[in-house]
Amino acid sequence: MKLFSLITGLTLLGSSLAIPYEEYILAPKSRTLHPVSVHSTNGSVSNPESLTTASSSNGSSIFSGDAATAYDFGINIAGIVTLTVGSVSSPDEYIGVTFSESSLWVSNKSSDAIADAGKDEILWFHVTGPGRYTAPREKERGGFRYMSLVHNSTGSVEVEAVEVHYTAMPHWGEDAIGNYSGYFHCDDELLNRIWYAGAYTNQICTIDPHYGNALIHIFKINSSVSDAVNVTWYNNYTITNGSSAIVDGAKRDRIVWAGDMAIAVPGVVVSTNDVVSIENSLNSLFDVQNSSSGLLPYAGRPFPSATSFTYHLYTLIGVSDHYLYTGDIGYLASLWDKWKLALTFPLSHIDETGLMNVTSPSDWLRFGMGGHNIEANSILYYTINQGIALAEALNDTAPISEWKETAQRIKTAANALLWNNELGMYTDNETTTLMPQDGNSWAAVANLTLNSSQISSISEKLQGRWTPYGAPALEAADAISPFISGFELQTHFLAANASAALDLMRLQWGFMLDDPRMTNSTFIEGYSSTGELHYAPYLNDARISHAHGWATGPTSSLTFYVAGIQLLSAGGKTWRVAPALGDLTNVDAGFSTSLGFFSATTTITKGVVEVEFEAPSGTSGEVRVPILNCVGRVVLQEVDGKCEDVTVEVVQADSAHVVVAGLAGGRWKATFTCVE
Repeated sequence: MKLFSLITGLTLLGSSLAIPYEEYILAPKSRTLHPVSVHSTNGSVSNPESLTTASSSNGSSIFSGDAATAYDFGINIAGIVTLTVGSVSSPDEYIGVTFSESSLWVSNKSSDAIADAGKDEILWFHVTGPGRYTAPREKERGGFRYMSLVHNSTGSVEVEAVEVHYTAMPHWGEDAIGNYSGYFHCDDELLNRIWYAGAYTNQICTIDPHYGNALIHIFKINSSVSDAVNVTWYNNYTITNGSSAIVDGAKRDRIVWAGDMAIAVPGVVVSTNDVVSIENSLNSLFDVQNSSSGLLPYAGRPFPSATSFTYHLYTLIGVSDHYLYTGDIGYLASLWDKWKLALTFPLSHIDETGLMNVTSPSDWLRFGMGGHNIEANSILYYTINQGIALAEALNDTAPISEWKETAQRIKTAANALLWNNELGMYTDNETTTLMPQDGNSWAAVANLTLNSSQISSISEKLQGRWTPYGAPALEAADAISPFISGFELQTHFLAANASAALDLMRLQWGFMLDDPRMTNSTFIEGYSSTGELHYAPYLNDARISHAHGWATGPTSSLTFYVAGIQLLSAGGKTWRVAPALGDLTNVDAGFSTSLGFFSATTTITKGVVEVEFEAPSGTSGEVRVPILNCVGRVVLQEVDGKCEDVTVEVVQADSAHVVVAGLAGGRWKATFTCVE
């Protein structure tokens, strides 16, 4: 038995107005952007560098004959192009613009793709003389790092400036795009960069909802026209109400997908806390709910009507997440009747086995969805338990008993029918030997498992599958899905395997961040387990989104699990600080909810674990201190040394932690010190 002595104290210290670690924030400081360098040039183009920010001279680049220059903005951006034109050889000259997120698709013939196949047409400007030429708003481009200027006539055009009006985060002011309310820092620079790239990915996927993808070619263009270079594209469809919305991808699809939000929303909360965009997107899905069956859409407007059991449930989880992160009981109450109606849809598909029988293949584009699928049933189990908590918050006791019984039947049946004890994982359903990444990760996240040994086994088996480029999703052929890998990260943390989670971040997200084919600023939608930028569900590699909110799992996981700041009830009314540093020795993080500011800084030195943490007044919680391999004592005190005795409870939680419970909101410092 380890021995502990306790000194307690409490202080309330003001938070600094400065933005911590501002140097890592990728969001631009102005909405007017210029290219930072020349990527490549061909044909007769004079002084192309003069149009970049690196140039000290006035811009003047003359394009003569068949010529083009590709410019690099340094990071993935979004916006509307304006060209300033000087002299022209005739009033019938044209300058074209092409876009690409990846260096793979830099071209003077086409842009990378929004549609299912082919490549997008050039955006042409008819330049009749000197002046400024701005693209129409429906031709704003949602994601690109590279932009090419193209001239293909016998004449010449002088371009004096090229600029882009940055359109992401439309509801934030000119100088506020980088004003994050959350932060993260540790002693691993790659992990720091990953956290901020995730935060920025979610920002660039936050758009003016009046300019979503019109999807004019959906289900019409296929692989038979995969070499087309003149595919039309329009971003002019209103996808939600309000002034902002969080969508799946910056370039495409630029519509609301609830599954993507399951990863993106926690990352938004810990970085920008942009709640209004979350609400607008959730509302847009409930606006088109089937009033009879309760079915929610696979995706928001203008996506055609389709049924997805998992994405239906993700919308319900979105409401639960919103309540956890905001504590807004009014918003929850406004959707509660629709939420309960929606839950009747999956519950009506539970058969005599006790499991939901999935009758639609639609999911995150994995293969083989259907039947008693472990992923779908894990998500249903999780959703029902979230519903029980929401019902208790609203004092709606009528459905609770039945929901509890149903959830227990799902858990019992899933473990009886789908758990393979010999191999230590769940099968996709009882008709296959496939053991999917999505279902096994979700079983752990949902607490569908019966014991911690199952979670540890799943963590170990998933880790054993990694390729040099990340964690493969066997249920999607050779694909690596950053979306599903976000849930795998959570699985490793839940298995008390923080080292595996951090190693996967470095391996997979480090590849996504630093590979020269990537944007080096935002995270890609998916790619091959061999590292090729081919995503198995797509025929068209140019279509892959290089800024997808569902790929931002590390941003929330680093805050919630590594820094260990966890909200246990609405808005953080109750909380836990439980750092899990793995091989790190220092981590510092913080974020805000409607109740106030939460932060935790943990430092590990030889023989000492020190955790300094803060929570809003009026809240309560606990700290779980990781135990070093020694007998020790826990000391709680004020940072400035002034102590006020309070009653707390110290217990050994497990072989790896002690818990100091019963703490009031305030600022605390806990120190665990080895005693020889």
